[in-house]
Amino acid sequence: MKVEQLYTGCLAQGAYYIESGGEVAIIDPLRESGPYLERAQRDNAKVKYVFETHFHADFVSGHITLAKQTGAPIIFGPNANPSFDATIATDRQEFSLGKATIVVLHTPGHTMESTTYLLRDPKGKDHAIFTGDTLFLGDVGRPDLAQKAAHMTQEELAGTLFDSLRTKIMPLANDVIVYPAHGAGSACGKNMMKETVDTLGNQKKMNYALRADMTKDEFIKEVTDGILPPPKYFPLNVKMNKEGYADLDEVIAQGTRSLSPEAFEVAANETGAVVLDVRHQSDFAKGHIPRSIFIGLDGGFAPWAGTLIADVKQPILLIAPEGREEEAITRLSRVGFDNTLGYLKGGFEAWRAANKEYDSVTSVQATDLKKALNEENIPVFDVRKESEYIFEHIPTAQSTPLSFLNSHLAEFPAEKTFFVHCAGGYRSMIAVSVLKSRGIHNLVDVAGGFNSIKEVGIEVTDYKRASSRQTKNSN
Repeated sequence: MKVEQLYTGCLAQGAYYIESGGEVAIIDPLRESGPYLERAQRDNAKVKYVFETHFHADFVSGHITLAKQTGAPIIFGPNANPSFDATIATDRQEFSLGKATIVVLHTPGHTMESTTYLLRDPKGKDHAIFTGDTLFLGDVGRPDLAQKAAHMTQEELAGTLFDSLRTKIMPLANDVIVYPAHGAGSACGKNMMKETVDTLGNQKKMNYALRADMTKDEFIKEVTDGILPPPKYFPLNVKMNKEGYADLDEVIAQGTRSLSPEAFEVAANETGAVVLDVRHQSDFAKGHIPRSIFIGLDGGFAPWAGTLIADVKQPILLIAPEGREEEAITRLSRVGFDNTLGYLKGGFEAWRAANKEYDSVTSVQATDLKKALNEENIPVFDVRKESEYIFEHIPTAQSTPLSFLNSHLAEFPAEKTFFVHCAGGYRSMIAVSVLKSRGIHNLVDVAGGFNSIKEVGIEVTDYKRASSRQTKNSN
């Protein structure tokens, strides 16, 4: 029996490949099916099942494509109602996989169809649980995403989750391995550990939500406290996962159309497409197409695209590093953005060579910010998460988290120059690009962010030593 976790850092998402006796089960696959098919071919095995723990909100699963390519049935737990053919399993139903067995444990609460899959080894011993968004390492799934669909309040869903954990998961042996759908950085929870695999016994010790003496009321209060609004693309991804989506090959074929600077400009004007620049932030700062949005591939690319662009039907035109166009299109499709219209042939250099108008960003070192702060009361805006800001920040800085930047637009000065920073420089450049696209140009980016700010000795507030729960929430 073989279990392999395929973890995608950008999405903080874990998919799973399980093989026994030449038969394979895939749990919560990503949109592109190649990695799973290649592993099955390598093992001389056949994909027998495609299991889904629930209708995902933060990414578009590859279940439909994988089932189409392999003939394997898609399996959901109770209460699922997809628009396509699928097996809706019953609680405790068993599926044989070679010499192993997968048992369905219905664990509603995150959503009402949420299901945990228990893997038993060839000797019948409980080996591992694949918990989806029911149980994370250090946390549990947020109970607010399915409120409308379930006609339940988040408190009622949290109470249901409490029962699921205590009747289906906590009675299992301590040596059972926990394989969650997400890790630190995902918006599906608020307190995830950086580790991606653990034992259930350790989670019973470490995870606040599994405390043995916790009452249901205490659980509900803990789980619902401090939940931030979900990104706007979440319900659109749920819809795609329930109703279906285009084949990824079609999405890539459309998105990889190369456009000359002239054709690119015409397409942008005629379609209202977002011009998305996915190069490194330092390259964007040196020169970029006016009103383009920066979200670099070498960061939390897909979740930030989902959060800031939001509408998955929005047309997109790409400026990408040479050779990484298909990567960008694929990663956009993972969060439902299937309407990439093409990319700029030759990249930004071709645009500049064609004598097209371009813009740049004033980006300075932290030493320049230190000098400015010493000379005058200059405005500083901190676009890190609120939790990061609370721990440490420049005393005069204002908290304007990138996730909610649009709600802070009125707070930026109309004429006076101001500075923008994040932790390391990635998020601040995204924020700067958004502000410039809205006509706000009197800004300066701080390269290196808060890390550099501390290194050069700029005064910051006293570090507030936080609980492990708060600390993990700041990642």
